[in-house]
Amino acid sequence: MTSGSPLQRLRTVLDDAVLNVTGGERPKSAPTLERPKQAAHGDYATNAAMLLPKIVGAAPPMIAERLSVALSEYLGDDLSSIETAGPGFLNLRLSDGWLAKALADVLAAGDAYGSGGAAAGGSGTESVHLEFVSNNPTGPVHIGGARGAAFGSSLSNLLVFHGHRVHREYYVNDHGNQVELFGQSLQARARGEEPPEEGYQGGYVADVAARIPDAATRPVEEVATEGIALMVAAQKASLEAFRTTFDQWFSENALHEPRGERVSEVQEAFDVLAEQGRTFEQEGALFLRTSDLGDDKDRVLVRSDGRATYFASDVAYHHAKRTRGYDRVINVLGADHHGYVARIEAAFEALGGDRDRIELLITQFVNLFDGGERVKMSKRAGEFVALDDLVDDIGVDAARWYLLARSHDTTIDLDLAEAREQSAENPVYYVQYAHARIRSILTRAEAGETTTANPGDGAVAPSERELSLALLAWPDEVAEAADRRAPHRIATYALSLARGYSAFYRDCPVLAAGLPDDVRARRLDVCRATATVLASALAILGVDAPERMDREDAVEA
Repeated sequence: MTSGSPLQRLRTVLDDAVLNVTGGERPKSAPTLERPKQAAHGDYATNAAMLLPKIVGAAPPMIAERLSVALSEYLGDDLSSIETAGPGFLNLRLSDGWLAKALADVLAAGDAYGSGGAAAGGSGTESVHLEFVSNNPTGPVHIGGARGAAFGSSLSNLLVFHGHRVHREYYVNDHGNQVELFGQSLQARARGEEPPEEGYQGGYVADVAARIPDAATRPVEEVATEGIALMVAAQKASLEAFRTTFDQWFSENALHEPRGERVSEVQEAFDVLAEQGRTFEQEGALFLRTSDLGDDKDRVLVRSDGRATYFASDVAYHHAKRTRGYDRVINVLGADHHGYVARIEAAFEALGGDRDRIELLITQFVNLFDGGERVKMSKRAGEFVALDDLVDDIGVDAARWYLLARSHDTTIDLDLAEAREQSAENPVYYVQYAHARIRSILTRAEAGETTTANPGDGAVAPSERELSLALLAWPDEVAEAADRRAPHRIATYALSLARGYSAFYRDCPVLAAGLPDDVRARRLDVCRATATVLASALAILGVDAPERMDREDAVEA
């Protein structure tokens, strides 16, 4: 969480009150300071009194009374009321003045509000190597890759916003049997023949083959190389259109090639493992002792016929990652890669890496529906939903939102009919409309526009208070989402904030004629802060925050 934010300062006051009551001794667990489930119970609740009986030698209710006195002294006019509830919880209600000062801090921070929390607290800033998507270069980016792209790019945005340094990398699997099969499939199509039984059947294969000069007669290795280059270029274009970019596209094939006077990355990794006694030979094959490090069995690196396995490339790639000096390595893998986790972790440790410094995150499957009817997909038959098709159908914003709205480790049922809808039933449209509505109100306010809405009494309405308190929670939401690798929490927060703004908009006219200047200014500040936070949340998700939408000029109720 950002140092010096309103909630951080309130937590500091609570910490001071605890030390006052305990005589300077801290409890083993830090006291919580959270929103109560019911707004009527106050703005924040703390369990501090329930953590101190052994230190203070008194029951929680008595400790709560002593904490109340200390908090009342420290907070002064910023505290409106404080009461003990249940077995010793303290419920605090802050004054309107405290809320106004807190909101002023939000506005002063501007676009940076909620950012940089990793540097201010928690585990500190890290340099992170984040690999994601890594779709085979033998076909278009499909729906599974689309989820990995949405998740990986949003996670990188989130980590950067939180204060980390992120290197985004795409691993191009351009070595091995799949490349040979792709070349054979391209050449077969160029000759007007069917691809091999285990080859690539999709209609795109013929399209790619048609772009390779003399594909029917050239050496199949050359056809494969040109075909891979064309597919990688197409993948880059698809991903860039999906607001997903990379700092580096890393070639698997490069791992197997000598580097000047140096051996290949693969051989270098093998040498490191041999020096540590991690490899052994059996029946002419080279094995890595991954079973010593938590894997269910030892893994083959080189087959008895001298051919390196896919795992050999994985080992060499992670040796390259480790030696580049990142504080943390994060791999985003597809749903069919659960079996890779233990062996990759074991290999990373065998190479000398810290097991706590590598994370393998598995994204689950996406089931597509259209108006409740399931969209069938068969990858072997070449019938799959490509990222380009998904974007053409529902747009980048809806596609990213729906792929991010749930935790990456749960299956998604994405209904295309709902995603196409531009109504309050579509959550991304609802959040974008809230942002556009606020921008419209701010523009009209600058122009001096007023409406005939009833201005009311100008008091801080419950919905205004709830919205303001939700804004103050943004730094915590960012920190929690970043630490849990959970961009979906940002989507959940943004939708909740948009709903809170809708309630505020209903109850608190901003442009009403006759509204006192101080009330109008206060409500405009709430609007500005909400627009800023919504824009930051949408930016993390890679979703556009529009200034205008079809309905944003609706007259205020």
